[in-house]
Amino acid sequence: MQGFKRKLVYACLFEGLAIIFTTVGLSVFAGHDSGHASAAAVASSTIAFVWNFIFNGLFERWEARQPRRGRNFARRAAHALGFEGGLVVMLVPLFAWWLGISLWEALVLDFGLIVFFMIYTYLFNLGFDRIFGLPSSAMPVSSQAAQAR
Repeated sequence: MQGFKRKLVYACLFEGLAIIFTTVGLSVFAGHDSGHASAAAVASSTIAFVWNFIFNGLFERWEARQPRRGRNFARRAAHALGFEGGLVVMLVPLFAWWLGISLWEALVLDFGLIVFFMIYTYLFNLGFDRIFGLPSSAMPVSSQAAQAR
């Protein structure tokens, strides 16, 4: 599975699970009621969904230009760090506003989610690639030519 279809399936699965994890995390660990936590989870997931398409498109464009193909630990870690780093920049102000706290307090509160989602992003990508195969940007050039036939 390649292209837009791959990105759509990826983002829907990733964010569907993310809403569940964020709602539970904010409810259990931050002490917010499930309705308040769900609203924050859906808002953050919506932002993450859009960011997912943007970031993965940029990452795959960069990845396709690399001389070494495949996704080793370093490349997967760079993907997870880049994706989550972008989300931190967007979501910490949202959580600060939503919860009526400072940016620092929101960052500290969000730290658990940040660590969790860094690991989740890495593992999700590993599993997704094993189930659906690598995107064309990560395939060896010989595999891309065979797939085009």
